[in-house]
Amino acid sequence: MKTEFKRRDFIATCMKAGVTCCALSFGTNLAGTGPATKQDAKPDPKSLEYCGYKCPADCPLKKGTLENNVELKKKAYADFKFKEKYGIEFDPGKVFCYGCKIKDKPLSMTVKACTVRKCVIDKGYDCCIQCEGLAKCDKELWTTFPKFRENVIELQKKYKA
Repeated sequence: MKTEFKRRDFIATCMKAGVTCCALSFGTNLAGTGPATKQDAKPDPKSLEYCGYKCPADCPLKKGTLENNVELKKKAYADFKFKEKYGIEFDPGKVFCYGCKIKDKPLSMTVKACTVRKCVIDKGYDCCIQCEGLAKCDKELWTTFPKFRENVIELQKKYKA
């Protein structure tokens, strides 16, 4: 049991980049800007991930996890550069993601390590677009991916309108 807990911590740490890369690899597919929604629709924080992203159904990491598809997990491992960023060898048991708002599945190491997720939960929000401090927030996700941050700030403007 203790070994499993340490394994999950390790997975959470290594998956941080995977979730971030997944979110950013799909660019502006945020709620309200994707093809399936109206551009002017007010975003619903409950339907977004904690960072304001809406994970696409075709994300290789999430799809590989849900389908237990090792080939998709290998693709995500390579695309999200796990080896380069974390120095870990591919292990299908460590490369997974169910999203960051799941209740009945294990959290990936990247989700557990996400400072934006922790902040949103600590403040009692459903999503960071509800936070008045978003424009000045200096969490790692925003400093590493400023374009993504700009997109989320635009989403927040729609939410406040």
